[in-house]
Amino acid sequence: MKLLLDFLPLILFFATFKMAEGQADAAAAFATQHFGFMVSGGTVGPQEAPVLLATLVVMVATLAQAAILKLRGKKIDLMLWISLALVVVLGGATVWFHNETFIKWKPSGLYWGMALVFWVSQAWLGKNLIQNMLGSELQLPDAIWLRLNRAWVLFFAALGIANLYVAYHYSTSSWANFKVFGVTGLIVIFTLAQGLYLSKHLPPQEEDSKP
Repeated sequence: MKLLLDFLPLILFFATFKMAEGQADAAAAFATQHFGFMVSGGTVGPQEAPVLLATLVVMVATLAQAAILKLRGKKIDLMLWISLALVVVLGGATVWFHNETFIKWKPSGLYWGMALVFWVSQAWLGKNLIQNMLGSELQLPDAIWLRLNRAWVLFFAALGIANLYVAYHYSTSSWANFKVFGVTGLIVIFTLAQGLYLSKHLPPQEEDSKP
């Protein structure tokens, strides 16, 4: 349930964008009629409508995600707080100025924010967030935990750069595909590589004592 809730804004953004992209004129008319008051000039064009509608959907979905967690008495993760702040500010700018550039910066802001959190926690506060999350399940030397933390810092920083590269060098449709499938694939590959690295440093399991 939590996994679905985490990915719901991303899924809805992608689905809305693709649906609107396939019917751009109808999407523009719908956006102008129902959301024109939120847009500078009051009119949404066919090229702007897909990303504008997708942005509105992801804003509502992210707000709902935080509200559901709050109502259920669950803790709202730091990553969600950062995402919520970015999607409200940059999403609002995207809608008002009907300029997709703002929302394209949102993933990079999120990735760099997480990289900063991991780095500051270790460098200034002496807390290794990776160790805090996995330390109860894995027994590793402090040097390995430090390497893992640095690896996540570099990975998030690189993701932010990759997002902007795709955003500025490819079409909005290609960027949306990368945002959903490309980033997800990179995270899976990085996580698997991390698992292989960890397997080499885990202490050997004690053999069951024979009767």
